[in-house]
Amino acid sequence: MKRFLYLFLFCCIAVISYAGTPVKILAIGNSFSEDAIEQNLNELASAAGYSTIIGNLYIPGCSLERHYDNAARNIGDYRYRKIGVDNVTVETNKVALETAIGDEKWNYISLQQASHFSGLWNTYEPYLHELVTYIHKLAPQAKIVWHQTWAYAQNSDHSGFKNYAGSQKQMYDEIMKCSQRAVNEEGFDIIVPNGTAMQNARTTFIGDNITRDGYHLNLVYGRYTAACTWFEAIFKKSVVGNSYAPKVMSRELIRAAQTAAHNAVSNPYSVTEEKRK
Repeated sequence: MKRFLYLFLFCCIAVISYAGTPVKILAIGNSFSEDAIEQNLNELASAAGYSTIIGNLYIPGCSLERHYDNAARNIGDYRYRKIGVDNVTVETNKVALETAIGDEKWNYISLQQASHFSGLWNTYEPYLHELVTYIHKLAPQAKIVWHQTWAYAQNSDHSGFKNYAGSQKQMYDEIMKCSQRAVNEEGFDIIVPNGTAMQNARTTFIGDNITRDGYHLNLVYGRYTAACTWFEAIFKKSVVGNSYAPKVMSRELIRAAQTAAHNAVSNPYSVTEEKRK
């Protein structure tokens, strides 16, 4: 009888923890992290029974080198947006990395490269290693996440596209090499493979329309795909069938986005083409 009672109490505590203890996620990023986590992730988590606190440290086009310099000199250059458990966003300007990292006991802290440098390994080090060391020192409890960014649309006019001869495939392939090397060499705990998720989505009826301007994500289904990828990578729970999606999305779009994200988490460095019926 005592054993049954202990088991019952343990289950109750687990359920309370599952639903009530916020999972705290901080991105050290740029506009690509803005696209990926500031919309939809909170709602996807809530639909699955989790509460979250989500933070994003944002500087447009910010590279690993600039993040490192900001950390080393404690420069308050960031716009810090924080989405609470009530889904209310609070924005603070001129925030330093150290301040934001110390603001919560974060469960997950992510890093990413500026999109135009994301397939150029010589832009990663020594900055990436120093940033990982810096985060471990300030937030030893946090799991460190690599946020893999995506290749540009074929018709993108971004000046950085010339780094890849204006080829989406070349850019994707180089991002895969760099993200895999980053994860392996720096010992990241988790990868959020949004580069592959977007490439997966491009094999569906969505085609090469996942971005809104050739590099930033479509405001509805592009951002939703990115958030789905984050959700599954963090919570280790399939996003396929999650009940949340923006109301304007059709069933076909929801399925395509969720499946693209799910397949990316399963195969982070290679494209899974949609099976045609």
